[in-house]
Amino acid sequence: MIVGMGNSMLDLIGHVSEDVLDKYKLVANNGYLAAEEHMPLFQELMEKYNAKFVVGGSVQNTFRVTQWVLNVPKVCTIFGGIGCDQEGKVLVSKAEADGVDTQYQYINGTPTGICAVLLTKNGAERTLVANLSAASCFTIDHLQKEENHNRLQVADVVYVAGFFLPVSVESVLYAAQCVHNRSTGTFAMNLSASYIAERYLTEWTRVMPYIDLLFGNETEARVFAKELKFKQVKDLHEIALELSHMPKLRPQQRIVVLTQGCDPVIVAKDGVTKEYPVIQLSPEKVIDTTGAGDAFVGGFLAQFIQNRPLEQCISCGIWCATQIVQQQGCSLEGFVKYETVNNKNK
Repeated sequence: MIVGMGNSMLDLIGHVSEDVLDKYKLVANNGYLAAEEHMPLFQELMEKYNAKFVVGGSVQNTFRVTQWVLNVPKVCTIFGGIGCDQEGKVLVSKAEADGVDTQYQYINGTPTGICAVLLTKNGAERTLVANLSAASCFTIDHLQKEENHNRLQVADVVYVAGFFLPVSVESVLYAAQCVHNRSTGTFAMNLSASYIAERYLTEWTRVMPYIDLLFGNETEARVFAKELKFKQVKDLHEIALELSHMPKLRPQQRIVVLTQGCDPVIVAKDGVTKEYPVIQLSPEKVIDTTGAGDAFVGGFLAQFIQNRPLEQCISCGIWCATQIVQQQGCSLEGFVKYETVNNKNK
């Protein structure tokens, strides 16, 4: 029912001082593709900061949460590139244990990717540095295999992370066109990171006309607004509206959903915006914000796929994000079932 493409990697999570960000010229709460100068960071995290490996990858995290909410195996299918190594086996086993159908492209001779997750201010801020490795080797021919093409043809939702644009924009366009060429289905994407707007805007603008449902956070939205030369680059309501009004191939208007941490979620739909307040946690309960955005989308899609009202999609997304920030990494352990709480509220 839901098919996605993303960079499936292991996350290497460590609590660090802000001096580490300065050392590697990183800005808190941003994402980066690892360059040569970043490579010593991964060893430093393990040796000096007791960093731990956990299952990661934006779309994989999202789908694990969606599966957790739905509790129906293999509603979500994921495509991406991984290595023929132990790390790749860990990714597959964890995803499948959580109910995700993995249809990875295995890349010989290249290791599974690793994303350094730097937590500062007691976990309230997170900065990502991704060494894609095998994830960067994904090719369109994997999607063109008959069985995978058929999955794209029947999916109710196709969801792609903006992180995937530098890997294979042709694959993203292929998936988008599979949805566009039929009367049903939703093509959804995530802004994912500021560097996508700064370095891959050409690729983004090629895909934008296909996007029916767009997710992002406040930092990403403002950078995209700047790079797209919007008149308004600070007011998130205006930015959400402009994103929703950008040229689109299908007649129905694009829905834009912007999260902003502990501030309300902003949704632009049918020419108006609306705010949805989030659940407020005391600071000591916030352990790690790494998977908050992924979890929000996971909860949202779990309701969206059932044709639930937009308000319920947002509510479930907020609930899942609130659960995730109280865990280390995108962990589902200790989650309180959303339906249980929702039924009590009713």
